[in-house]
Amino acid sequence: MMEIYAFAREYMKQHGNPNQWGATNWPPEALIHADIKEGNSYVCLNDSDRVIGTFYFIQGQDIEPTYKTITEGEWKGSHNYGVVHRIASDGSEKGIGAFCLDWAFNQCGNLRIDTHGDNLVMQSLLKKLGFVHCGTIYVDVDNDPRLAYEKF
Repeated sequence: MMEIYAFAREYMKQHGNPNQWGATNWPPEALIHADIKEGNSYVCLNDSDRVIGTFYFIQGQDIEPTYKTITEGEWKGSHNYGVVHRIASDGSEKGIGAFCLDWAFNQCGNLRIDTHGDNLVMQSLLKKLGFVHCGTIYVDVDNDPRLAYEKF
């Protein structure tokens, strides 16, 4: 999975988004281990059962503390929602991000995600999949604003 994240960091850098994960070598391996231990780490397999994508997914009521405060807008759905973080693919096949997001949405029916303003690739994918831009959130790891999206 760390190889997939390394590929994703390089991909983002090449597509005008060098700071989202590149500045801090995000995500740290210890966080991925914690995601796995907590049962919130998911992988996407191809037809040969090779891991080609990965993401964090959790669902429940008010489960993402950084989503409690949103500026320049508001969340549209209910307090019960799913969250996807750290979505990445190895670039070997098209449509992995859409597949993972569609799967997560089908689990909960109300899905939230955030991304950097420079991540035009993710913003385009979210719009294509029917996500609505709801406002701006901030996370603890840095001061960069994140664009908050929701599909419900």
